[in-house]
Amino acid sequence: MKAKLKIVTLAAMAAVIAGSAVAEDMVKLELELPKPLFAGTPKQIRTKNLERKPVVPEIMVPKGTENIAAGKPVTSSDDFPVIGELEYITDGDKDGADGSYVELGPNVQWVQIDLGGKKEIYAVALWHYHAQGRAYRDVIVQVADDADFVENVQTLFNNDHDNSAGLGVGKDKEYIETNKGKLIEAKGAKGQYVRLYSNGSTGSDMNHYIEVEVFGK
Repeated sequence: MKAKLKIVTLAAMAAVIAGSAVAEDMVKLELELPKPLFAGTPKQIRTKNLERKPVVPEIMVPKGTENIAAGKPVTSSDDFPVIGELEYITDGDKDGADGSYVELGPNVQWVQIDLGGKKEIYAVALWHYHAQGRAYRDVIVQVADDADFVENVQTLFNNDHDNSAGLGVGKDKEYIETNKGKLIEAKGAKGQYVRLYSNGSTGSDMNHYIEVEVFGK
């Protein structure tokens, strides 16, 4: 009985040590933010699904996690952007001034990043347009194994409150754009492709992207 008890105790201690080691390897994800482009209180934004008190989540990620979307190829539902180039979305420039963002046509549009292989994803950060306070509609972020988004599709964020984008009603809130962007927890979702939808904003019918970062391994 004593020998058995000793074995169980050693096993429990090993589990505690292993758990501590895992905890030590987790670090808080810190974003590098661009400078603010507008100051003061933004004009009144009228939309039914707006969050009243913005919350920036504290996301813990494994040590060594990095932006695996940097420089990766981007495709879109709009083959001919009105302004800018799709490559702006993963070029590392979050400034938001002219020459830093891409403008897509009206209605529901998406951009898609090919991570180059199946990855484990812990967070997605995106900046639509932060030179002016506005809220983008039908913001949906999904991950999938294939470029057609048929296999292993996982939804990380969805603020489409009335299913106007046709991908189902989401429970997330619309939010006002700032230089802080939007940080979305992915909880280790696995996939090769990340697709982001939008459907215009309170500012205009057009769709904009400055930068998208995908944090994983």
